[in-house]
Amino acid sequence: MKHNATQTNPDFWSPEFTYERRDDGTVLMRQRDELPAHMPVLADYLDKWADETPDRDWLARRGEDGNWQRITYGAARDKAAALGSALLAMGLGPDRPLLILSENSLEHGLLGLACAYVGIPFAPISPAYSLVSKGAEKAKSIVDLLKPGAIFADDGEMFASALDVLASDGCKVINTRNLVSGAVSFADLASHTPDEVGAAARAALNAETVVKYLFTSGSTGSPKAVINTNRMICAMQTMLRDFYRFAQTEPPVTVDWAPWNHTAGGNNDFYFILTNGGTFYLDDGRPMPGAFDETLRALRDVACNWYFNVPVGYDMLVKELEKDPELARVFFSKLKVMFYAGAGMAQHTWDRLIALGKQYTGREILLTTALGATETAPFAMGWAELEDKAGKVGVPARGLTLKLVPTDGKLEARLKGPSITPGYYGDPEKTAEVFDEEGFYCLGDALRPADPDDFSRGFYFDGRVAENFKLSTGTWVTVGAVRAKLVDAFAGLIRDAVIVGENEAQLGALLWVSDSAHQMAPADLNQALSERLKEAASTATGSASRVRRAMILPHAPSFDKGELTEKGSLNQRAMRMHNTELASKLYNAEDDIFKA
Repeated sequence: MKHNATQTNPDFWSPEFTYERRDDGTVLMRQRDELPAHMPVLADYLDKWADETPDRDWLARRGEDGNWQRITYGAARDKAAALGSALLAMGLGPDRPLLILSENSLEHGLLGLACAYVGIPFAPISPAYSLVSKGAEKAKSIVDLLKPGAIFADDGEMFASALDVLASDGCKVINTRNLVSGAVSFADLASHTPDEVGAAARAALNAETVVKYLFTSGSTGSPKAVINTNRMICAMQTMLRDFYRFAQTEPPVTVDWAPWNHTAGGNNDFYFILTNGGTFYLDDGRPMPGAFDETLRALRDVACNWYFNVPVGYDMLVKELEKDPELARVFFSKLKVMFYAGAGMAQHTWDRLIALGKQYTGREILLTTALGATETAPFAMGWAELEDKAGKVGVPARGLTLKLVPTDGKLEARLKGPSITPGYYGDPEKTAEVFDEEGFYCLGDALRPADPDDFSRGFYFDGRVAENFKLSTGTWVTVGAVRAKLVDAFAGLIRDAVIVGENEAQLGALLWVSDSAHQMAPADLNQALSERLKEAASTATGSASRVRRAMILPHAPSFDKGELTEKGSLNQRAMRMHNTELASKLYNAEDDIFKA
């Protein structure tokens, strides 16, 4: 059976699908066309663009003088060869990776490129693992697992305490500035002369060579080291290039802050620019008060044709675009797509972005999200048609097979293809757990078809399978969907919510209030929360979606307990497990409780 999806924009894909339907209700879905041929290793792409466009900017970051410091493709290859040879001479190699502790920087980007160029795995981890986690315990567990040959931190003084704990005998330390005792300076490494050892290592690369280890966020358990090979990243980028077809003739340009220790920022965004010969402007801003001005400053300088942010970033951006016509003119002048991920987007933000795009371009700019995981490199599903509402995650990418398995009244998503990880480093048991008997990776997400009779119309995220639970009535609760709607309904009063009510007759929520809410008078805050809860409950459609009682979480979630992921989102399972007394109080006490 084949079906053509409608398509309205030639800058994006126009997929056709084939299906296999089994007697047990399982459906296998894939695009009819095979994945296009592609180069086998990331180093090939660097060589391609260094040969063809040596003077084109690859990576740029604003310097202290306010000007953009730029690295061209030609310079990037020269520096990758020099740094790669230097790292090999330090004793790094396939079994002695590089661990990166600090945030995005030119040096971070070059070291990651150098490792990929000579076959040294690297592992960028969240700075919070070193700076927030007590005693750098999370980073220490990673060091114990990977046994790195060297550790890089831009600012040695900032990471000095962590480096004292993490840098064992035989493990070198690399700093850009404020070097700790015994550290090697990045500048000295970069001045190394490329040698025959480095050239031989470059020549020996193949599709199975490990590029990096990326650690999962911990939203579904303890962080795990996901093996990322050249095969999976290059295949995923080919899927992405098929999706964003404009990139085949128009090099992508972006301003991006997303952390490179995440698969979204470090694989999807970073390598999308590299493999398509584009330019990456490193944004030192963040979507938070006091830090967003730097993002706006960058967006006034650079007209992107591809832009990524998280929903809270778009919430902040749309306000600025509405009041600053010059910023809006620059932002929309070359824009092909606005992409969001990490959480659900509020409908009012979606509507305002679409309206602004029409106002400044005379047409609708594609606003879309996707679905994937660290284990899928990450891009696995996308949607390129114009929609009226937020939330559609799309259809499977070319080269992947989507397996939909009926599970507790929902469709559990599983994936198979060349962009799927071979497993978790040093953890064969966890690896075996996430693959089914046919070799499909179990994503852990449920999907809901937009049209049950036509899967080519795409899917919506329908919650994490492991997060969901039943009410006492036996009704299943889709925690992800309930949480997203509740957070949206509170309109900025809460940062997140823990959905509770397993084996209860009603749903409840523990509310993690926002910084702005903390500034309100207690009585005003309580009244506002109560009103929002009642309004949200009045629009819900049944007991499995209607939150009837709530209370303020009296303490911040714990990073070390795994309650808070390094993305800043709540681990629902860990929060429910560690707050059973609060959940009990929610159902058995009257004080400090909001009811609807």
